[in-house]
Amino acid sequence: MDIVCLDLEGVLVPEIWINVADRLGIAALRATTRDIPDYDVLMRQRLQLLQQHGLGLPDIQRVIADMGPLPGAREFLDWVREHYQLIILSDTFYEFAHPLMRQLGWPTLFCHRLEMDAEGRIINYHLRQKDQKTEAVRRFHQLNFRVVAAGDSYNDTGMLAEADKGILFDAPAKVIAEFPHFAVTTNYEQLKQEILSAFH
Repeated sequence: MDIVCLDLEGVLVPEIWINVADRLGIAALRATTRDIPDYDVLMRQRLQLLQQHGLGLPDIQRVIADMGPLPGAREFLDWVREHYQLIILSDTFYEFAHPLMRQLGWPTLFCHRLEMDAEGRIINYHLRQKDQKTEAVRRFHQLNFRVVAAGDSYNDTGMLAEADKGILFDAPAKVIAEFPHFAVTTNYEQLKQEILSAFH
Protein backbone atom coordinates (compact mmCIF):
# COMPACT_ATOMS: atom_id res chain seq x y z
CA MET A 1 0.00 0.00 0.00
CA ASP A 2 1.06 3.56 -0.72
CA ILE A 3 0.70 6.70 1.40
CA VAL A 4 1.08 10.33 0.36
CA CYS A 5 2.10 12.61 3.23
CA LEU A 6 1.66 16.33 2.69
CA ASP A 7 2.53 19.41 4.68
CA LEU A 8 -0.42 21.77 5.15
CA GLU A 9 0.73 25.39 5.16
CA GLY A 10 2.41 26.51 1.97
CA VAL A 11 1.29 23.33 0.19
CA LEU A 12 -2.50 23.23 0.58
CA VAL A 13 -3.36 26.45 2.42
CA PRO A 14 -1.62 29.83 2.80
CA GLU A 15 0.76 30.31 5.70
CA ILE A 16 -1.54 30.93 8.67
CA TRP A 17 0.86 33.07 10.69
CA ILE A 18 1.68 35.30 7.71
CA ASN A 19 -2.03 35.96 7.18
CA VAL A 20 -2.47 36.65 10.90
CA ALA A 21 0.51 39.03 10.85
CA ASP A 22 -0.83 40.95 7.85
CA ARG A 23 -4.41 41.17 9.13
CA LEU A 24 -3.41 42.20 12.65
CA GLY A 25 -0.54 44.46 11.60
CA ILE A 26 2.24 42.65 13.49
CA ALA A 27 5.11 42.24 11.05
CA ALA A 28 7.22 40.05 13.34
CA LEU A 29 4.50 37.35 13.23
CA ARG A 30 5.34 36.79 9.55
CA ALA A 31 8.31 34.61 10.56
CA THR A 32 7.86 30.91 9.71
CA THR A 33 10.10 27.84 9.72
CA ARG A 34 11.40 29.12 6.39
CA ASP A 35 13.03 31.91 8.43
CA ILE A 36 13.60 30.28 11.84
CA PRO A 37 14.24 26.53 11.46
CA ASP A 38 14.09 25.87 15.24
CA TYR A 39 10.36 25.38 15.84
CA ASP A 40 10.49 25.95 19.60
CA VAL A 41 12.33 29.26 19.16
CA LEU A 42 9.76 30.29 16.56
CA MET A 43 6.73 29.35 18.68
CA ARG A 44 8.08 31.05 21.80
CA GLN A 45 8.55 34.21 19.73
CA ARG A 46 4.99 33.97 18.42
CA LEU A 47 3.45 33.44 21.85
CA GLN A 48 5.40 36.37 23.27
CA LEU A 49 4.20 38.64 20.45
CA LEU A 50 0.58 37.60 20.99
CA GLN A 51 0.91 38.34 24.69
CA GLN A 52 2.51 41.73 24.05
CA HIS A 53 -0.39 42.71 21.77
CA GLY A 54 -3.12 41.26 23.99
CA LEU A 55 -4.30 38.78 21.35
CA GLY A 56 -5.90 35.40 21.96
CA LEU A 57 -7.13 32.39 20.05
CA PRO A 58 -10.46 34.03 19.01
CA ASP A 59 -8.52 36.83 17.25
CA ILE A 60 -6.51 34.30 15.25
CA GLN A 61 -9.52 32.13 14.50
CA ARG A 62 -11.33 35.13 13.00
CA VAL A 63 -8.47 35.58 10.53
CA ILE A 64 -8.36 31.87 9.69
CA ALA A 65 -12.12 31.80 9.10
CA ASP A 66 -11.62 34.17 6.17
CA MET A 67 -8.79 32.13 4.67
CA GLY A 68 -9.32 29.38 2.15
CA PRO A 69 -7.25 26.66 0.54
CA LEU A 70 -4.78 27.52 -2.20
CA PRO A 71 -6.36 27.45 -5.68
CA GLY A 72 -6.66 23.85 -6.86
CA ALA A 73 -5.78 22.32 -3.47
CA ARG A 74 -9.16 20.64 -2.88
CA GLU A 75 -9.17 19.12 -6.36
CA PHE A 76 -5.60 17.91 -5.89
CA LEU A 77 -6.50 16.24 -2.59
CA ASP A 78 -9.51 14.58 -4.19
CA TRP A 79 -7.16 13.13 -6.83
CA VAL A 80 -4.70 11.88 -4.21
CA ARG A 81 -7.46 10.20 -2.18
CA GLU A 82 -8.81 8.49 -5.26
CA HIS A 83 -5.45 6.78 -5.87
CA TYR A 84 -3.61 6.59 -2.53
CA GLN A 85 -3.92 6.86 1.22
CA LEU A 86 -3.50 10.49 2.35
CA ILE A 87 -2.18 11.92 5.61
CA ILE A 88 -1.59 15.62 6.31
CA LEU A 89 1.46 16.05 8.58
CA SER A 90 1.61 19.58 9.90
CA ASP A 91 3.19 21.68 12.64
CA THR A 92 0.02 23.73 12.93
CA PHE A 93 -2.58 23.21 15.66
CA TYR A 94 -5.99 21.58 15.65
CA GLU A 95 -7.45 24.80 17.06
CA PHE A 96 -6.27 26.64 13.94
CA ALA A 97 -6.86 24.01 11.29
CA HIS A 98 -10.50 23.04 11.85
CA PRO A 99 -12.15 25.54 9.44
CA LEU A 100 -9.53 24.84 6.79
CA MET A 101 -10.03 21.08 7.06
CA ARG A 102 -13.72 21.57 6.36
CA GLN A 103 -12.89 23.35 3.11
CA LEU A 104 -10.45 20.57 2.15
CA GLY A 105 -13.01 17.81 2.67
CA TRP A 106 -11.80 16.68 6.11
CA PRO A 107 -8.54 14.91 5.25
CA THR A 108 -6.78 13.09 8.10
CA LEU A 109 -4.55 15.57 9.94
CA PHE A 110 -1.75 14.89 12.41
CA CYS A 111 -0.69 18.12 14.16
CA HIS A 112 -0.30 19.68 17.61
CA ARG A 113 -2.44 21.30 20.32
CA LEU A 114 -2.55 24.71 21.98
CA GLU A 115 -3.15 25.48 25.64
CA MET A 116 -5.34 28.45 26.51
CA ASP A 117 -6.27 30.22 29.72
CA ALA A 118 -9.87 31.05 30.68
CA GLU A 119 -9.79 34.27 28.61
CA GLY A 120 -8.69 32.47 25.43
CA ARG A 121 -5.10 33.65 25.58
CA ILE A 122 -2.64 31.10 24.22
CA ILE A 123 -0.27 30.30 27.08
CA ASN A 124 1.55 27.25 25.72
CA TYR A 125 1.71 24.69 22.95
CA HIS A 126 2.07 20.92 23.11
CA LEU A 127 3.79 18.92 20.40
CA ARG A 128 2.35 15.51 19.55
CA GLN A 129 5.98 14.44 19.61
CA LYS A 130 9.27 15.98 18.60
CA ASP A 131 9.86 15.84 14.83
CA GLN A 132 6.47 14.18 14.40
CA LYS A 133 6.51 14.42 10.60
CA THR A 134 9.67 12.34 10.29
CA GLU A 135 8.55 9.94 13.00
CA ALA A 136 5.18 9.40 11.31
CA VAL A 137 6.84 8.46 8.01
CA ARG A 138 9.20 6.11 9.88
CA ARG A 139 6.21 4.36 11.48
CA PHE A 140 4.42 4.05 8.14
CA HIS A 141 7.52 2.30 6.80
CA GLN A 142 7.39 -0.10 9.75
CA LEU A 143 3.82 -0.90 8.65
CA ASN A 144 5.17 -1.72 5.17
CA PHE A 145 3.77 1.34 3.41
CA ARG A 146 5.63 3.07 0.64
CA VAL A 147 5.61 6.81 1.33
CA VAL A 148 5.88 9.87 -0.88
CA ALA A 149 6.09 13.14 1.05
CA ALA A 150 5.84 16.76 -0.08
CA GLY A 151 6.52 19.98 1.79
CA ASP A 152 7.89 23.47 1.35
CA SER A 153 10.08 24.32 4.32
CA TYR A 154 12.92 23.39 6.64
CA ASN A 155 10.64 21.56 9.06
CA ASP A 156 9.58 19.25 6.21
CA THR A 157 13.06 18.12 5.20
CA GLY A 158 13.30 15.31 7.76
CA MET A 159 9.98 13.91 6.53
CA LEU A 160 11.12 14.21 2.92
CA ALA A 161 14.41 12.47 3.67
CA GLU A 162 12.66 9.62 5.49
CA ALA A 163 10.13 9.08 2.67
CA ASP A 164 10.76 6.82 -0.31
CA LYS A 165 10.57 10.01 -2.34
CA GLY A 166 10.71 13.56 -1.04
CA ILE A 167 9.28 16.45 -3.05
CA LEU A 168 9.66 20.17 -2.45
CA PHE A 169 6.54 22.14 -3.39
CA ASP A 170 6.86 25.85 -4.17
CA ALA A 171 9.79 26.07 -1.76
CA PRO A 172 12.05 29.09 -1.27
CA ALA A 173 15.24 29.16 -3.32
CA LYS A 174 17.41 28.79 -0.22
CA VAL A 175 15.65 25.56 0.80
CA ILE A 176 15.98 24.18 -2.73
CA ALA A 177 19.67 25.08 -2.75
CA GLU A 178 20.34 23.43 0.61
CA PHE A 179 18.48 20.23 -0.30
CA PRO A 180 19.24 19.61 -3.98
CA HIS A 181 18.47 15.87 -3.77
CA PHE A 182 14.71 16.44 -3.43
CA ALA A 183 12.45 16.75 -6.48
CA VAL A 184 11.23 20.32 -7.03
CA THR A 185 7.68 21.25 -8.05
CA THR A 186 5.83 24.56 -8.27
CA ASN A 187 2.24 23.47 -9.01
CA TYR A 188 -0.16 20.59 -8.39
CA GLU A 189 0.17 19.11 -11.87
CA GLN A 190 3.92 18.76 -11.40
CA LEU A 191 3.33 17.31 -7.94
CA LYS A 192 0.92 14.74 -9.37
CA GLN A 193 3.52 13.66 -11.92
CA GLU A 194 6.21 13.26 -9.26
CA ILE A 195 3.86 11.17 -7.12
CA LEU A 196 2.90 8.98 -10.07
CA SER A 197 6.53 8.43 -11.06
CA ALA A 198 7.43 7.45 -7.50
CA PHE A 199 4.77 4.76 -7.20
CA HIS A 200 4.94 3.33 -10.73
